[in-house]
Amino acid sequence: MKSYEVQDNMRRWRRRYPAYVSLIALFCVLALWEAVCRSGAVSPLFLPAPTAILAALVDMIADGEIGDSLAASLFRIAAGFAAGAAAGLITGLVAGTSSLADRAAMPIVNALYPIPKIALLPLFILWLGIGELSKVTIIAMGVFFPIAMNTYSGVKNVDPLLIRVAVSFRAGWLFTMRHVVLPYALPMIFAGFRIAAGTALLLLVAAEMIAADKGIGALILHYGDLMITDRLMAGVIVLSLLGLLFHLFLTVLEKRLIPWHRP
Repeated sequence: MKSYEVQDNMRRWRRRYPAYVSLIALFCVLALWEAVCRSGAVSPLFLPAPTAILAALVDMIADGEIGDSLAASLFRIAAGFAAGAAAGLITGLVAGTSSLADRAAMPIVNALYPIPKIALLPLFILWLGIGELSKVTIIAMGVFFPIAMNTYSGVKNVDPLLIRVAVSFRAGWLFTMRHVVLPYALPMIFAGFRIAAGTALLLLVAAEMIAADKGIGALILHYGDLMITDRLMAGVIVLSLLGLLFHLFLTVLEKRLIPWHRP
């Protein structure tokens, strides 16, 4: 392949499209969805039209149903994510910088990671009761593993030459961690945060469907049992928006903390 052909291919790979392309694609999908529903090809019981879902969502916001459910879900996911992220960061950093901790902790982490976390919810309910603590704990456990493993991998992949330079200048452990290890490991840590955010949402909905009378997951299950599909889909849309907000928050935070890195 000639050099100019290689350059053309690289330009295609690196080409960035404006944000309105995403909006146009979303609008086309919604328009097609609306057209299929209005044509009568699909029963509203199985797939309500986007306008019907929007109307149901507005009604649920007006009567406070979404607000109450969202407040309960946000408390659970915030508490669980904070606890799991803190534990995961500490475990990953310590295991990544200490051979003893690596040998002691990481085999246990690797052994427990494949276990489906929602399968442990009945056990947590038995231990901690059916209240908030069991649901927060299952979310924290789901968040812990991807953050711990990504933090560990990020620390282990730090260029040894950078650490050697810091040690040669007699830099202390705290200075080396703050100015050498963490900046190098932050991209991997944020990758773990993104995985953990999706896991936290999945576990939140599952836990609320199993052991809660309030929350977005409980709301979706309630309207599913009643076969009120437009309100069920409205709850799903709220979850989608919640996931989108998490993604935007992590993107902004990543750009602020590691402006030199472009994912």
